[in-house]
Amino acid sequence: MIQNFRSRIPALVSYRLLLFGICILTATCCKNRNPVQTNNPPNSTPPPPWNFEAQPVWTDEFEKDSVDLSRWTFQTGGNGWGNDELEYYTDGSNAKIENGILKIIAKKESMGGRNYTSSRMITKGKGDWLYGRFEIRARVPRGVGTWPAIWMMPTDDSYGGWPKSGEIDIMEHVGFDQNNIHFTVHNQTYFAGNGKGATTLVSTASDSFHVYRCDWTPAGIRGFVDGVPYFEYDNNHGGPAYWPYDKRFYIILNVAIGGAWGGQKGVDDSIFPVSMDVDYVRVYKWIP
Repeated sequence: MIQNFRSRIPALVSYRLLLFGICILTATCCKNRNPVQTNNPPNSTPPPPWNFEAQPVWTDEFEKDSVDLSRWTFQTGGNGWGNDELEYYTDGSNAKIENGILKIIAKKESMGGRNYTSSRMITKGKGDWLYGRFEIRARVPRGVGTWPAIWMMPTDDSYGGWPKSGEIDIMEHVGFDQNNIHFTVHNQTYFAGNGKGATTLVSTASDSFHVYRCDWTPAGIRGFVDGVPYFEYDNNHGGPAYWPYDKRFYIILNVAIGGAWGGQKGVDDSIFPVSMDVDYVRVYKWIP
């Protein structure tokens, strides 16, 4: 039928149709290799702004002499934490406050069968939120093998174990890929290497402090660095497999060493000690 059809139309029209078909196929293949990082279609109307209270409902400015245990708990152990991490997380000895700055310090030392130590601090049971604006001003360590993170996990695992109840990674940085900052969400639909995320270049990530921010409402999740948006994940109302983010989450601050991602280029033992420095953590209430 195609040959008969072509015999009845001018050759020029046939040639143009062929070119059009090739363009469509090429565009489709390129899209598959480079998936779009946002759920909004191109040229769509920007979503309306989300509103949050001007004053934080929870904050730690790190003005005390030591970590405030009414706000934070230290998670301890050296079990790899599901990521083949190499460090042992200590009960506070790798976290200190100097001149109003929290320092989470990774060291080259043996403990608990591991060759490195670090800290992992969580707000679970002391700071748990459903929606809000989360701002953390921080400076990440430099060095191959480091994997600092500012992230959130579900308080109650209402939809089941990871990744069914979700994860929100406000900031991740791996030392072998200096200055590339990542924001990612994980859930039953998108998780692990298929997590829904975006990357932005912060040329002074290890030299200066930057504000890493997450805005979270029933409509979606947005990621920012220094007020500039670079990630958005919309609630498509597809249920918990896509949107488990309608339950409480808590904040985690940690510096991992090595691991499935952070250790892809090995660990440079000459860098230690190194630290992620945090100026403040602030949480603002969402205004419906």
